[in-house]
Amino acid sequence: MGYWTFLVGEDSRRELAMTSAQSGPWVSAPEAYRQKLFNLLAGRDPMQILEQTSSVLADIVGIHPVAFLRTRPFEGKWTPNEIIGHLTDSEWVYGYRLRVILSEEDPAILGTKQDSWVASLHHNEREPSELLEIFRTLRVLNLAVWRELSPEAFERSGQHNERGPESLSVMLRMLAGHDLSHLDQISRYIQAIKQQS
Repeated sequence: MGYWTFLVGEDSRRELAMTSAQSGPWVSAPEAYRQKLFNLLAGRDPMQILEQTSSVLADIVGIHPVAFLRTRPFEGKWTPNEIIGHLTDSEWVYGYRLRVILSEEDPAILGTKQDSWVASLHHNEREPSELLEIFRTLRVLNLAVWRELSPEAFERSGQHNERGPESLSVMLRMLAGHDLSHLDQISRYIQAIKQQS
């Protein structure tokens, strides 16, 4: 079994149609969005998935030339490099939310306009290795916090402005599912770019 198959699992790969998340399906169907991310876990430990994502991204960045990762496979969709940038942004955002929820009582949690972030931060012009290193650093810092949480801390929650109440337990599973979703998206986009070449 390949490393990627271990991470996503054969059955879960078929459930990844939602990975073009730029359209923001969670605004109109927050529970469906959560459930889709949870389904991608297929019973696996979310911490284990979070621990492995940097290695999967490193493999992707190590194998493919920069120009390849900056290629847009579909009109109006992100490039593989922009997806890596989005994962980096998400790690920053989730790390902030984690700390706010741990430090405040039932804080407001704001959603992001991810397309605007990707465009405004010029992710496609960034070096993939630089984005990877930022992601890896943020993930190490955030995993250190996640690992130290008590069972009681996992029940602390914030109020997401689009999805309502979200506990840290829910957030952890969503973040792991989000990783799997976008790793699959990168894989599919790489295959599409290869077919176009």
